[in-house]
Amino acid sequence: MGMEGEERGAAGRHLPRLHLDELLDELQARIDAVRGTRDRVHSLLEAVLSVGRELDLPQVLRRIVEAGVVLVDAEYGALGVIGGDGGLSQFIPVGMDEEQIRAIGPLPSGHGLLGELIRHPEPLRVPELSEHPGSHGFPPDHPPMHSFLGVPIRVREEVFGNLYLTEKRGGLEFDAEDETVLSTLAVAAGVAIENARLYEQARNRERWLEANAEITAGLLSGVGGQRVLELIADHARRILAADLVVLALPLDGTDNLQVALATGERGEAFRGLVLPRRGSFLGAAVEAGEPITSARVVDDPRITAGSSRWEGMGPAVAVPLGTGEGAHGALLLARREPAAVFTEEETVPLLSFAAQAAVAMELAERRRAAEQVALLEDRDRIARDLHDLAIQRLFATGMTLQSAVRFVGHQEASERLLRAVDDLDETIRIIRSTIFGLRSHGAGPAGQGLRVRVARAVEEAVRSLGFTPSLRMEGLLDTDVPPAVADDVVAVLGEALSNVARHADASAAEVSLVAGSGVLAVAVADNGVGIPEAGRRSGLRNLAERAEKLGGELLIESSDGGGSRLVWRVPLTPG
Repeated sequence: MGMEGEERGAAGRHLPRLHLDELLDELQARIDAVRGTRDRVHSLLEAVLSVGRELDLPQVLRRIVEAGVVLVDAEYGALGVIGGDGGLSQFIPVGMDEEQIRAIGPLPSGHGLLGELIRHPEPLRVPELSEHPGSHGFPPDHPPMHSFLGVPIRVREEVFGNLYLTEKRGGLEFDAEDETVLSTLAVAAGVAIENARLYEQARNRERWLEANAEITAGLLSGVGGQRVLELIADHARRILAADLVVLALPLDGTDNLQVALATGERGEAFRGLVLPRRGSFLGAAVEAGEPITSARVVDDPRITAGSSRWEGMGPAVAVPLGTGEGAHGALLLARREPAAVFTEEETVPLLSFAAQAAVAMELAERRRAAEQVALLEDRDRIARDLHDLAIQRLFATGMTLQSAVRFVGHQEASERLLRAVDDLDETIRIIRSTIFGLRSHGAGPAGQGLRVRVARAVEEAVRSLGFTPSLRMEGLLDTDVPPAVADDVVAVLGEALSNVARHADASAAEVSLVAGSGVLAVAVADNGVGIPEAGRRSGLRNLAERAEKLGGELLIESSDGGGSRLVWRVPLTPG
């Protein structure tokens, strides 16, 4: 009896200690949970503050992804911005280096599981990506991903994009708490994005105003038209972070556009180009009379020729300089792949800027016209004065000398007087020729600029060729090329294109005129059958003789892959 009582007493003393240990363990676990929750709340608050401090939109977007990856302990994260077509216009990945991104290839555009979140903007948790019915698998070289958590980011009532997190560390699944934390971050992200967008809009408005002010000031101070074009292109490229800017103006006397300025990446591929209104991106903007955009300009169906020039370029926007029939050309901006597409917030002020730039160009054109009128009036005055004063006095002097010859008895003196009369007659002829030159003002077809005459020659050849050749013109063709040489150029070009139409059986041709370093080079290349060894070559002999007459040369090159290239090169100054 005594033994049993002692055993029960010992058991009674051990039981409370066991319960107490369990309670202490449970309490410690709860304390750890509270501490974990507290630390997570602190991390969330720090992330919200970190995101809210940024005002630069690209930095805000990247900071959001980086904060999300840390908060839910994910290996990879991304933010997809939804474009106007319902797909992803921008994709910002975190957790992969540049080499991995290049190996994967083009970034997602919004299909598969990502498209599921776009169509249904609600939080989505998936334990295993490959088992979800919306999953389309991964491209080669893509890192393995299993668990997935995605939440939408709303700016006011608009779904701006989605935040994607994958591959929770430790092989775990994302839980409800992860979803709550990420959803809270998404709310703060929406506010931060709205603030950054408002700041960016205000900053851009200020930049556009400064750009307009600088262009207006330049016009008032009398800067040249080319400098005005450079100001327009530089400001547009800087404000919209473009990699390429091309500005094209109407080519007088034709329905084509002439590239007047091309700066930035691959700008050299566009300088001097003559573009048709139909078949070019710039021409399409002029035809539409409103901004046009492309997510990937290299594949844009509106470009029917020369698409290789756009290699490496992604998003593009083109706006007309003016509207309707009064359009002064078009301005194009493009970004390298995989940059973000041009948004409506960017194109609207760009259109307004382009309209003001068109007014500025119109003012510059009118000022040039007024200066030209003043110059012509001055020429007329000089011609009138030369005719009415100088010639009459010279003629009277010659008559006086001629009448004085009979009073001179010395033979040598008489001969000198007669030579002086002849010199006066020659001087009168020179002055009359000068008067004719002053009053002609370059009238008639031969007085038109070489650029216009060449463009017309190419247009006239389209009917016999069956296609439109590409045309590139570089250098001061209208001022550096003498009129006689310009006439030869037009004749040479007509003969060369005629040979292509009659003998080459070609489907494409390229024409280029380059003036520089005292040399003018005319080149015509085609993808036809080449020039046969046997056959008539009278036309080519004529071209060679024209070149030799001017101290130049004619070169004929054949390609192994088919086609030929004719180069007619002459010096611009006498040798």
